[in-house]
Amino acid sequence: MPLLLCRRLLLLLLFLLVAASHGDASGDTYNTSMCRQEPAYCGNVYISYPFYLAEDTKDLNGSSNSYCGYPGLAIDCDDDKPMLQLNGTDKYKVNNISYGSITNVSLVYREFLDDSIGCPRVDHNVTFSPGSWLFFPGMSVDFLVFFLGCSFTSLLLPPENIDPITCSLIGLTGQSYVLPKDKVPPGNWSQVCEIFEVPVLKYQPMDPKGDVWRRGGYGQFLRQGFQLSLNDSGRPANCAQCEESSGRCGHSQDGEFLGCLCPDGRVHSLRCSASNLIGYSSLKRRKKIYIIAGISSVLLLCLLSFACLFSLKKYRSKTSKGTPRIESFLRRNGSLHPKRYTYAEVKRMTKSFTKRLGQGGFGAVYRGNLSDGRQVAVKMLKDCKGDGEEFINEVASISRTSHINVVTLLGFCLKGSKRALIYEYMPNGSLERYAFSNNSKAELSLTWEKLFNIAVSIARGLEYLHRGCNTRIVHFDIKPHNILLDQNFCPKISDFGMAKLCANKESIISIAGARGTIGYIAPEVYSKQFGAISSKSDVYSYGMMVLEMVGARERNIDANSESSSHYFPQWIYEHIDEYCISSSEINCETTELVRKIIVVGLWCIQVVPTNRPTMTRVVEMLEGTTSGLELPPKVLLSW
Repeated sequence: MPLLLCRRLLLLLLFLLVAASHGDASGDTYNTSMCRQEPAYCGNVYISYPFYLAEDTKDLNGSSNSYCGYPGLAIDCDDDKPMLQLNGTDKYKVNNISYGSITNVSLVYREFLDDSIGCPRVDHNVTFSPGSWLFFPGMSVDFLVFFLGCSFTSLLLPPENIDPITCSLIGLTGQSYVLPKDKVPPGNWSQVCEIFEVPVLKYQPMDPKGDVWRRGGYGQFLRQGFQLSLNDSGRPANCAQCEESSGRCGHSQDGEFLGCLCPDGRVHSLRCSASNLIGYSSLKRRKKIYIIAGISSVLLLCLLSFACLFSLKKYRSKTSKGTPRIESFLRRNGSLHPKRYTYAEVKRMTKSFTKRLGQGGFGAVYRGNLSDGRQVAVKMLKDCKGDGEEFINEVASISRTSHINVVTLLGFCLKGSKRALIYEYMPNGSLERYAFSNNSKAELSLTWEKLFNIAVSIARGLEYLHRGCNTRIVHFDIKPHNILLDQNFCPKISDFGMAKLCANKESIISIAGARGTIGYIAPEVYSKQFGAISSKSDVYSYGMMVLEMVGARERNIDANSESSSHYFPQWIYEHIDEYCISSSEINCETTELVRKIIVVGLWCIQVVPTNRPTMTRVVEMLEGTTSGLELPPKVLLSW
C-alpha cells in the first residue's frame, strides 16, 4: 500500500476528529478558486458576480457542476468574445455589462457579428425561462416582428399598404415582412407565416415605409442589439442575506441553493457569520458525521498503523528510485540548469492546475504565471519511473541551448515523484493545430508562405542543435506536436525527453531501443540493417513532417483518386508538377515555394542515412532557388 494512501487515511482521520469537535463553529469549506475574487475579463468586457465565466464553474470539491453566481448567467469566453446563452438555446454576444443599483447587459445578435451580412433577419424568438433574473427594461426596448416565408391564399390575402422585404432572404420562399410591433396590422398571420418577435434598442422612431427599409435598412436596429436588466427583486431569497454579509451565492446547475460562499473560504447556509444558525437540516447532517467519526476513528487508526508499517519501507525505496541520480546530475551541473521551484510554488503559479493546455503520454501541460507576470507552460511528468532519464534529458538538453527556434526552459521542480518543467508560454499552441488538423476554421489555415517560413525556421533550429551547440543534440522526436508557435507564429522545437547528447566529433550514436513516434522514426533507429544512427535520423523525421505539411495543407486531393491508395511521398513524386500548380493557384512565386518544400522533403526521407542532406544543406536548399534542385532517385521511395 503506497505512502499516499497512508497520508490520505491520516488526513481523513484528522478531518473526522476536527469535524466532531469544531463543527458548530465553522461550517463547511469550499475551493476559493470557484468564486473568483479578482477582476475577470473576456475581451474588453468585465465579468463580475452574479455573472461568471463558464470556465470558472466548480462545485465545493472543485468539480465543474455548480456556480458562484446565479444559474443562467454563465458567460462563455469564445476567442475573446463573451457569449451569453438565454433560455438554454441561443447565444448572444455581450457588448457591455454595467454594474450598479441596476445591472444592465447589452447584447448583440450572433447573426450580426459579421457586418458583411446581406439581407438581415432573426429567425428565433428572444425569450426567458420562467423565474429568470433577466428581463426587458420597458423604457429602453422596442420590438421588431418578422413574418417569414408567407404563403397567402384566396382566403387570407396579403395585408394592404405594407410592402414585403425586397432584398434576398436565403432559404425562404414566398413573401417576408418586418414591422415594428406597434404597426402590425390585425389578422391571423400565423396561418401563413413563421413569426418571430425580437427586441431592439429604443433610440429613434421607426418608419417601415420606403424602399430603404424594404431593402434591409431595418438591419441598423438589429445590429445595435438590445438591452436586458437584472431583476434584483426576483433574486433567490437566501441571496439577499448572503450578499449583505459580503458573501456570494453558490448554486447547483439545477438552481438549488448550496450556501453562502464567504471570502474566508467557508460556507454558511445563510450569512457570512460564525454565529449564524446553520439550520435544522445542517444539524442533522453534522450529527451523522459525529457518529460516523466516532466509530470510524478507531478502525481507521488501526488500519492506518498496519498499512503504514507494512508498506512505508517498500514505498520509499520505490519512489526514491531515480531521484538520487537526478540530484547528482543537478549538483554536477549547477551552473547550467535554470531556476529550481518548489512544488508549492508550481501549484501557486498554476492556481492548483486549473487551466490545462494539453495532455500527452508524458503527462499534462498547464498554463501559469510567474511572480513577475510572465505567462508560462508547466509540464507535469507522470509515471516517473526508472532512473529519471527523460527528466535529465530535458533539463540537460534545453539548458545548453539558446536559439530563437528552440523553446526556452525557465525552470523545473523536483520533489520526490513530482517532476515539473516550466517553459515559456506559446499562445498559438502546436503546429499540429494549424497545419495537420482537418478543421474548418478559416483562422486555423496557414498560407503557403507562412508554412514555408515555418519549415525554414524549424530547419535552422535543428541545424543549431546539430552544429551550433557546445554539445551536439539529436532530438529523436521531431513531429508537429513538438513544434510550438509563439504569438508571431515563430516555431520553436520542444520536448527533449528522448534527446541524446554527444560530443561534436561523434557522428554515430548508440541508443538502447527505438525511440520516437511511429510515422516519423528513421529506418535505422529500429533496424541496424539500414545504417548507423546519427543526426541524420532527425533529418528523416523533419522530411516526413514537411511532406505531411504539404499533404495536409491542400485537402483538395480526391479521397477516391489514386493518391488515396499510395504512399503519399511516392504519389507526390510522380505528380509534383501538377500538384504545385494546382496548390499555388498559378502563382509562380508560390509554385516555387511548394516545389522547394517537396523536393527537400523527398531528399530528407531517403532510406540510407548517408544519402540524406545535413540540416545545414537543407537550409541552403530552402533558401536557394529551385533551378539547382533535382529530385532524388525514385527507387529509394519504395521503402
